[in-house]
Amino acid sequence: MKIVILGAGQVGSSVAENLASEANDITVVDVNAERLKKLQDRLDLRTVTGNAAHPAILEQAGARDADMILAVTQSDETNMVACKLAATMFNIPTKIARIRSADYLSHPEIFAPENFAVDHSICPEQILCDYIVKLLEFPESLQVLEFADGKVSLVAVRAFHGGPLVGHELQYLRQHMPQIETRVAAVFRQDSPIVPEGKTVIEAGDEVFFIAATGNIRGVMRELRRMDKPVKRVMIGGGGNIGRRLAKAIENKYEVKIIEFNKAGAERLAAELNHTLVLAGDVTDEELLEAENVAEMDVYCAVTNDDETNIMSSLLAKRRGARKVITLINRSSYVNLVQAGEIDIAISPAQATIGTLLAHVRRGDCAVVHALRRGAAEALELIAHGDPKSSRVVGRRVEEIDLPKGATIGAIVRRRERPGAPKGAGGINGPDYEVIFAHHDTIIEPDDHVIVFVVNKRMVPKVEKLFQVDVGFL
Repeated sequence: MKIVILGAGQVGSSVAENLASEANDITVVDVNAERLKKLQDRLDLRTVTGNAAHPAILEQAGARDADMILAVTQSDETNMVACKLAATMFNIPTKIARIRSADYLSHPEIFAPENFAVDHSICPEQILCDYIVKLLEFPESLQVLEFADGKVSLVAVRAFHGGPLVGHELQYLRQHMPQIETRVAAVFRQDSPIVPEGKTVIEAGDEVFFIAATGNIRGVMRELRRMDKPVKRVMIGGGGNIGRRLAKAIENKYEVKIIEFNKAGAERLAAELNHTLVLAGDVTDEELLEAENVAEMDVYCAVTNDDETNIMSSLLAKRRGARKVITLINRSSYVNLVQAGEIDIAISPAQATIGTLLAHVRRGDCAVVHALRRGAAEALELIAHGDPKSSRVVGRRVEEIDLPKGATIGAIVRRRERPGAPKGAGGINGPDYEVIFAHHDTIIEPDDHVIVFVVNKRMVPKVEKLFQVDVGFL
């Protein structure tokens, strides 16, 4: 696929790195020549220096025969103008724009074909906010991801000494919880993947990924680790785009304090938020954290724009008694360094966002993609099409599907037609869909949403190929 990426910032660079490793033809456009040179030194791609909203620059980047444009610069306006040019001048089939302004996002008609012609809009700040909200809802988890419009969830937890499942085989889980269906999709031990089988024994420190119907998540988590107390008090370090969105999303559910360094920014936050205590100060000020009772906080979230500030304030909060700290870190090398140390959860904004973009790039009919373990693994929601003659999965038992080693089918979301109901009524989140946990003899049917866990992203092209319909099928 030929893809033009506009913007070589954190999001653009991360997307380029993911897509360049999958044999795509990538061109990256940015005004910063030095940033492009660093990218080109690391990756096999083309670069063009210039303004992404200029027709001549898009022409130079190869927009004439591009399959997709990803406009992810820091400017909403640049991204929208680039998508409009891509539609009217270059007839690019798929146009995706990064949109940060809530004002634009609240008026979707702006993105219609007759206006700015944006096929899909993404807001990394909102994606991150939703991600953190899920972690607050399930404080025992390392990652909580949804599939099939929220019907199914994939959750990562760390097994601990004395936990209910530690020292037991995985088949014990099914015997111990006969009323709740679940599937362990993968186990990572000391950063190495283990393909789960019935006789696999869970050890303390293992990172366990399990998949279950969303309503059953808490029941399964009780089997894997001791349940934490529910979150009541949250302190947010940083009142920028992410901090503001997060405070607004949770202030009616939790007791929230937010610290913002800029006094004018703090005043704007105080006027905008209804139930949040806004403090003007430095998140690395130990005296301020103590004075505001950081020791009583269930969760401290560091979400400033500076990695070092986030790390330092999180370490201070943790050492002063905060029960759990969540830290936003842009540099992937930092994420790997601090994860599972004193910092409970380190979030990479680029990795949290990448799945939304990858779902539009993946071959086959891919509804959802989630990057796992800092991008090393992936979970995909693929839709099965065709019939036994045209498809490699439809009409076949799971054990007959030629999945690469390390790829696991965890669950299937299937429509059950009601007598007299029009075909397709209700949508994927309608009442007529059921969650099926795949066994070796489960048969894949047309239009099934199949959730596949891949422990190494190099296997993804093989999985995608399995779900592609042969040419000639209509």
